Amino acid sequence: MGTSVDAPAVVAEEVTDNVLGGKKVTVVFVLGGPGSGKGTQCTNIVEHFGFTHLSAGDLLRAEIKSGSENGTMIETMIKEGKIVPSEVTIKLLQEAMIKSENDKFLIDGFPRNEENRAAFENVTKISPAFVLFFDCTEEEMEKRLLGRNQVFFVINHHSIF
Repeated sequence: MGTSVDAPAVVAEEVTDNVLGGKKVTVVFVLGGPGSGKGTQCTNIVEHFGFTHLSAGDLLRAEIKSGSENGTMIETMIKEGKIVPSEVTIKLLQEAMIKSENDKFLIDGFPRNEENRAAFENVTKISPAFVLFFDCTEEEMEKRLLGRNQVFFVINHHSIF
């Protein structure tokens, strides 16, 4: 199943009362491989418990699409195969939480490691309430991802003809 990776210990500074933009917030990190069920379960949690779903990847793509200077930098880094600095992703997540009317957030696809988690807590002064980790076999993830592509192909094929 999962593997353990030795990483340098990063200690977060003392976290405050999870207040952001004048409101007390609840943050849940949602992690797992592609096709592990994160999106499906986030949809259920949003529907039944009123959370706002924030996808780190979607926020990065939206920033690229905006044509901003920050978006251009992100696009260049991705094209060059570099990892976008966690501070950039944290800033986008923080801005999205502040703009939201909600106070409960599912953060999908971030953090990717302990260093990212510590940076998130240091910058935002928010500690997650808990982490949801979705794990399934590589075979199952592959099956689900291939199923997504088949649906996408069928939809596109029919929209062309």
